[in-house]
Amino acid sequence: MIHRRSVLSYLLAAPAWSGLAWADLAQGARDRIDDLLARMTIAEKAGQLSCFSDTVRPLGRTTNPGEAARDADAMLAAIRAGQVGMLFNGYGVAGARRAQRAALKSRLGIPLVFAADVIHGYETIFPIPLGEAAAFDPALSERIARAVAREATAGGLHWTFAPMVDVARDARWGRVAEGAGEDVHLGSRIAAARVRGFQGDDLSAEDALCATPKHFAGYGAVVGGMEYGAVDMSPGTMQRVHLPPFAAAFAAGAGAVMASFTDVDGVPATANRPLLTGILRGQLGFRGPCVSDYAADRELIAHGAAADEADAAARAILAGTDVSMQSGLYNAHLPVLVAAGRVPIARVDEAVRRVLALKARLGLFERPFRSLDPVVERTRIGTAATRALANEAATRAVVLLRNEGGLLPLSRTIGRIALIGPCGADRTQLDGPWSFAGYRREGVDLATALRGRLPDTRLTVEPGSAIEAPIAGGIDRAVAAARAADVVLLAIGEGADMSGEANSRASIAVPPAQQALAEAVAATGTPVVVLLRHGRALVLEGAVRAAPAILATWFLGCETGPALAALLFGEAEPTGRLPVSFPMVEGQQPWSYDRLPTGRPPPPEPAPQGGTGRWRDAPDAALYAFGHGLGYTRFAIGEAAVPSPLTPGATVTATVRNVGRRRGTHVVQLYVRQRVASRARPVRQLKGFARVTLDAGASATVSLPLGPDDLAIVDERGGRQVEPGVVDIWVASSSADAGSHATTMLIQGGERRAVFSAGDPDTL
Repeated sequence: MIHRRSVLSYLLAAPAWSGLAWADLAQGARDRIDDLLARMTIAEKAGQLSCFSDTVRPLGRTTNPGEAARDADAMLAAIRAGQVGMLFNGYGVAGARRAQRAALKSRLGIPLVFAADVIHGYETIFPIPLGEAAAFDPALSERIARAVAREATAGGLHWTFAPMVDVARDARWGRVAEGAGEDVHLGSRIAAARVRGFQGDDLSAEDALCATPKHFAGYGAVVGGMEYGAVDMSPGTMQRVHLPPFAAAFAAGAGAVMASFTDVDGVPATANRPLLTGILRGQLGFRGPCVSDYAADRELIAHGAAADEADAAARAILAGTDVSMQSGLYNAHLPVLVAAGRVPIARVDEAVRRVLALKARLGLFERPFRSLDPVVERTRIGTAATRALANEAATRAVVLLRNEGGLLPLSRTIGRIALIGPCGADRTQLDGPWSFAGYRREGVDLATALRGRLPDTRLTVEPGSAIEAPIAGGIDRAVAAARAADVVLLAIGEGADMSGEANSRASIAVPPAQQALAEAVAATGTPVVVLLRHGRALVLEGAVRAAPAILATWFLGCETGPALAALLFGEAEPTGRLPVSFPMVEGQQPWSYDRLPTGRPPPPEPAPQGGTGRWRDAPDAALYAFGHGLGYTRFAIGEAAVPSPLTPGATVTATVRNVGRRRGTHVVQLYVRQRVASRARPVRQLKGFARVTLDAGASATVSLPLGPDDLAIVDERGGRQVEPGVVDIWVASSSADAGSHATTMLIQGGERRAVFSAGDPDTL
């Protein structure tokens, strides 16, 4: 129970309720919101803070456990009664118009906002976000998000619960697929790009989709990679690793934020006031609505953080959770909690203001049927331009991990090709996780794309096994096909239901049935090109690891087949780079390239030494490092030009030359390390990257600027200070590449810059 004394403490400690950034709103919108608040009953206020699954136009598929759902008529009645502020995960304009008409018939006529988990495509499905991040191109990410927003708004949506900006360093966690990987800098830049793309220049525009960075905060660090598990980290790690992508997304203008399912240091995020008010509002200055994840307020009871539903509702709203998703707890309990004095009406009004301000920014009061045009729905979904962008994205997401002997690209005059594996001719799982609407549009598998290029006499297709089980006679038929072929394309990996939410894996190797298939095919001696399909970094073993050519292809979406075929035959150049490190063994998890040094570093391999920081059965290194990726040509990086002495905001330059025989693209990466500082610094940290495309023999000078905070030390409260000292700079091709190395002296010091206001009592 929350006692009256704690309510008083809450009020004294809280920032002013007028913290909403009214400057974003026209005076007319402010007046409308003030008028509505003055006339709303507490039940109607609770309704505006309640978000429910859209049963007026139900999706029919969900990741989440079942909640008591109202049928369409019951939902429409609740909307007319002012009990619903928003609906989510419904698709289609006709149903949305029906629901909006019901909202306009409510006593106050406040329009609904329609939301959905549009993660990597509406109907045109793009690569999973982890694959998109492999392009190392924020401009591409922004273009993709813009295209997705145009489709989603054409289908009757205003709001997406994306992007996921959690930094994830344990490949066992299924939701690695949904983010940008293990690196803070790359994740921050892509977070901002996705927000800009979703929202466009004007959030009230017909094709603007409100972005919701999630999950605030630290969800990517669940213990053991276990979905919905606990998070236990130092305040400094939270500040240095997990908050920067959110800060970047907010700086880009994100309209909303979603709280994490998980606890942080024993307090679930949904009820964590230091997190949702102290850091989110006080430190980061965010002013939009904070929405719970699916029924996460009710889950406070299972966490052991609330005694019952009323207690859960009170704790959630007092912490800073403005919107309750799906549980209905705010509808059921806020009126009583306010009447009893357990929740201040001022806190409820603050949350309602945020929701109404978002609706105003979306233009819904003036145009309640914005983005609900059936003509636009028929003409703006699945266009040729969007499909072409999906093809570009799929092509650029693929990472060439290994290419011994120049096996790739394949010659167009090659003899027989055997496409073997369960992922070769499978259309049902091309899209991967979080592609709910995409099932209405068929993607193109690799077998279909190859048949468009090769006569049947030169292509044999054999599944060999299912994703997780053998097929009777499957290996025998696959071996026969391999023996009769000049090259094998071994299309193996995960099923769509092995990655994403609620799909943590204790083992992240290729499933045993497919591993057995790979061993048998490799034993024929026919050259093998491994095509991995996956939503995370995988552990590669045996014949898969030893294959002469390996491509990391993720889940590429509807253009999987055409993109892979173009890459295999050299019609396109592989330019992707790993946004996650591929581990040597599963026991290395969690692992990231930017780890802190140990006081007992091991000597260089292969001379292991006792009493040092090492595993006795594996090196402290990745099989394929963050940033790694090959192409069909080769590049050389010349000596880096580093300012000496170095000051924040300086620019590092280096010459890059294409020393191969064909035109290609290279991703040049800038890494830094300060040798001595008040806090131990990671062995390397990415601080910049640039893509450069050159003809064979050509060269270019690449400039890599260091931002003002790129060399700062971050403390446990988010304060930043630049400390003088020796800094190592690498301009390299990956986090493990020696590249061009230089050493310089950082000279700028200065006072520590605090990020909390002096009177803010909340810390994490």
